Amino acid sequence: MNYAVEVNHLEKSFADFSVIKDVSFSVPFGKVFALLGTNGAGKTTIIRMLTTLLKADSGQIKVAGYDSTNESKEVRNAISLTGQTASVDEILTGRENLILIGNLRHQNEAQKIQELLERFDLIDAADRPVQTYSGGMKRKLDLAMSLLGNPKILFLDEPTTGLDPQARATMWQVIQEIKATGVTIFLTTQYLEEADQLADQVAILNHGKIAVQGSLAEVKTHLPQGQLELTFLHKEDLQKALTLIGGVANEEALTLTVVTDNQVAETTKLLNELQQAQIIISQFEQKQPTLNDVFFDIIEKERGK
Repeated sequence: MNYAVEVNHLEKSFADFSVIKDVSFSVPFGKVFALLGTNGAGKTTIIRMLTTLLKADSGQIKVAGYDSTNESKEVRNAISLTGQTASVDEILTGRENLILIGNLRHQNEAQKIQELLERFDLIDAADRPVQTYSGGMKRKLDLAMSLLGNPKILFLDEPTTGLDPQARATMWQVIQEIKATGVTIFLTTQYLEEADQLADQVAILNHGKIAVQGSLAEVKTHLPQGQLELTFLHKEDLQKALTLIGGVANEEALTLTVVTDNQVAETTKLLNELQQAQIIISQFEQKQPTLNDVFFDIIEKERGK
C-alpha cells in the first residue's frame, strides 16, 4: 500500500538535546492523521521535517511517494502547510493575499480565488484589509491560501490555537469538507476533542517518542477499563452503594463510578447486587475510555518513572 506519509526511524537533536527519538508512522491517502502531544513534545519539529523545512539527523521520510531529502522539490509541489500562526499580510486585502500566493504557486486563477472566498465565507470581507479581520477569519484565509495549487497533502500545525469555540467549530467543519475532496490532512493539536472529532488515525507523541498510535478505536484500547456511572436520588443510597460495591463517589452530583473492565457480566452483577440490597438507582451509564483518558494515562505514567 502506498502512503501519503511514511516515516521510519526518524531522529532529530538540537545541540546535545534529543528532541525526536526513533519515530516511525504512516498516514494513508485521503485520511486525517492527528499527532498529539504536550507543548515541547516535538510535534512542530516533526512537521518541519516532513515539509522539508528542517533536515532530520537520521531516518527516512517519504511524502506523496517522494523522498524528502533527495526529492524535496517534488515534496513541496505536492503539499501545503498552515503553521501555528496565520501567515497573512495584514496590509493587503483577503483577495490580494490569495492573488499573491496564487502568483507564487503559478495558480492565479480568478475563478479559483473566487471559489475559495465563497467556500470559506470571506466574500463580504474579501476587499477589506486583513488587519480588520477577526482571528478566525485570518485562520480561514490562511487555510484558503494553502489550498491554492491543489495540494495532495495538507499539513495543519495546531490550526485552531487561540480561536474561540465558535471559530474552532467552524474550522472543524472546513477541515472535514477539505477531507471530503480527497486531500490527506496531517494535523497537530493539543485539543484532544479536536482529534476525536476529526481524525481517522492518531499518534500520541511523548518526550520525542510515539507512545501509542492507530485508529481512534485502537488507541482507546490502550486503557481496557470501562466505567459504570451510577446516579442516585438520595445521598443515603449513594453511601450504601459505595459501601456495598466500592468505587469513586461524587456526593455533589450523587454519582458513583465503578470500573467494570468492559465486561457485561460484571455490570450485570453490580446492578443485581444493588437491586437485591434495595438501593434505588435513578440512572446508569456505561462509559468507555476516551482519548483524553488515554492521553493523560500516558503522561502520568511517564511522570511516575
